[in-house]
Amino acid sequence: MSFRTESVAKPAVEPPLPDFSTDCLFLDYDGTIVEITDRPAKAVPPEATIAILTRIERRLGTALAIITGRNIADVDIMLAPLRLPIAGVHGLTRRSAAGRLEKALIDQGAVCSLARDMSGLVETFPGLALETKWGAVALHYRARPELANVCIAALETAALSRSTSAAIIHGKMVVEAKFAHRTKGTAVAQFMREPPFAGRRPVFVGDDLTDEDGFAMVRELGGISAKVGFGPSIAQYRFDAPPNFLAWLEAAAAQPTEHIT
Repeated sequence: MSFRTESVAKPAVEPPLPDFSTDCLFLDYDGTIVEITDRPAKAVPPEATIAILTRIERRLGTALAIITGRNIADVDIMLAPLRLPIAGVHGLTRRSAAGRLEKALIDQGAVCSLARDMSGLVETFPGLALETKWGAVALHYRARPELANVCIAALETAALSRSTSAAIIHGKMVVEAKFAHRTKGTAVAQFMREPPFAGRRPVFVGDDLTDEDGFAMVRELGGISAKVGFGPSIAQYRFDAPPNFLAWLEAAAAQPTEHIT
């Protein structure tokens, strides 16, 4: 799915609170539910955030899913004991609300080979961090921003030498090679064909370039999109930062329940 971002950032106009009887909610993880950190393993939400998500999930009749670049198992650990439907690795993996796990067909040997090559770069330049996922390899340079061009060039060259169809994804201080053409948008579309999401209006909140596919999909489906943070986006609404979004979620959870059946 293609999309065109704005040339300038929108002001922080927050979306209306969700209607629990008609809406469903899709949330990115890093930069949305939690602040982005220098090491992905550190991005653990406080218990208060998990409690808010639990209340929202119950009030939506379980129509709440995480759409993330992380592995599903990692998000389960971060959000425990809450266990939600999740699309991981930008749509390459997905666990439905019924608990069914799906994975894109991947040459995982190429992924592991690429990870071995990139591990040499990480060893050469302390501060870099490498993530190996199902169908993707991510190279984080948040602690070494001066190495952005080195990381991007190295990963792109090595990935395309293994597969000419590899997709290079640029995020916030991270570059990632993905070996199948699924997106956060395709993950949203899959969820929307299944209960408890089917028939509801989708609301998608994210912060990064990879979330734009999700924004485009919910717009196509007549839903609502909101970007967390600054930068160009096709999203209709905006939150200044994760704390603003979490305050919105807390206000949503506190809505009167009279209209809930």
